[in-house]
Order: sequence, then C-alpha cells, then structure tokens
Amino acid sequence: MTPAVDSEINSIINANSQYQIGVTLIDLSNGSNHQYGVQAPFEAASTAKVLSAVAYYHLVETGAVSLDDPLGDYTSGFQIKEMIQDSDNDSWSLIMDAVGHSELQDYASSIGINYDPETNTLTPTEMASILAGLYSGKLLNQQDTAQLLSYMQNTNYESLIPAAVPAGITVFHKYGLLDDELHDASILTDGTHSYVFVIYTKGQDVTDIPARTDVFHQLTQAVVSGLF
Repeated sequence: MTPAVDSEINSIINANSQYQIGVTLIDLSNGSNHQYGVQAPFEAASTAKVLSAVAYYHLVETGAVSLDDPLGDYTSGFQIKEMIQDSDNDSWSLIMDAVGHSELQDYASSIGINYDPETNTLTPTEMASILAGLYSGKLLNQQDTAQLLSYMQNTNYESLIPAAVPAGITVFHKYGLLDDELHDASILTDGTHSYVFVIYTKGQDVTDIPARTDVFHQLTQAVVSGLF
C-alpha cells in the first residue's frame, strides 16, 4: 500500500462523515493489512453468507455432508449458489441450519473470527480476513475455492465495487444491503496483483443508498488507480 492510497481513502471517508464507513485492504502478496475509518462491528447483512458457504464446504471436505444432499426443494450445492450469487435469504437460512448455528460460530472461531449468527455482526477486517483465507486456499481445497469464487461473479447486485473497476481487473465479491447497512466485500486481481478490498457503511436508511453508492465508487477508483 502506498501513502498516496492511504491518504486518498482517508480523505474520502472524512469527506463523507455523515456515514459510518469502514474500509480494509489486504495485499495478498504479503498479507499486509490496512484499516481505515470505523473498525467496530457492523451488522454484516448478506456479506456473512460467504462465511456460511465456507463453513458448509468445510463440512463437505470432512465428509460430514455432500453438495448433493437434499436441502429444501433442491440440493445443498444449489442452495449455496443461490445464497451467494442471488443473495437468497431462504437459501442462507437452510445452509445455516444445515451447518448448525453453534457449529457455525465454532467454525468462525477456529479461523479467528468472532461471529454469532444470531447478531450477524462482523468488522470490516474480519470480513477481509475471511476473503483472504478463501482466496489464498487456506480455508478450502482448490476445487471448492474455485466454485465458491465463481458464484461471487455476475451477481444480482453489481452496482457497488464492480461498477467502478476497469476492464482487466477481475472482481469476486459479496454485497450486503439491509435497512441502513450497505456493504461490499471483494477480491480484486489482475492475475499478478491481488487485494482484498472491503467497504462497510451505515447510513440513515435506504434513501441515501445512491449517495453512498457514489462513495463506494470513489473509494474503488482510488484503490484501483493507486494499486493496479
């Protein structure tokens, strides 16, 4: 990370002090972690679906469950795709119940994350840590990692970080939108350089989403122009 990027991110956050904004950047080449703005827990909204997906895949890899297991009207593998790519809340509920709420909390703890499914809160840095572990192959095997990442593209809400990323940079991400919470948690890579980039925000309500969306674009442009 460069001082110029740090300065630009802080300037954008300071210029939008009417919102709570937390940003975390992790350089995946060396693991350096850079935090900006609010680093207290936010209600994670749908970004936490990635953690539920990872926990279920972990059970698959231990042989406890299968992606072909019936779950709801479909298979668990289908429900994971719906939960991540289309952000389906019914699918999320099914996956969390299949993992078990206390078991999900225990799994999160095992990877260094303080997470309670009942409150669904994460800090921007905790969310970034989950994505860093996923992308680096520390959480899942290569096949499951690739499948989960593939669901984090061409999602049903591409208006935040992906909308401000130029051609040549691949984005894997999971957004979150719930009441006054608007988040996007992403991995950005050009094949040579890769970064985890997470933005969590809390505003007044849904009426300020267009204005906050512009803040996402400003922050994303600062990152991609400064790091790629």
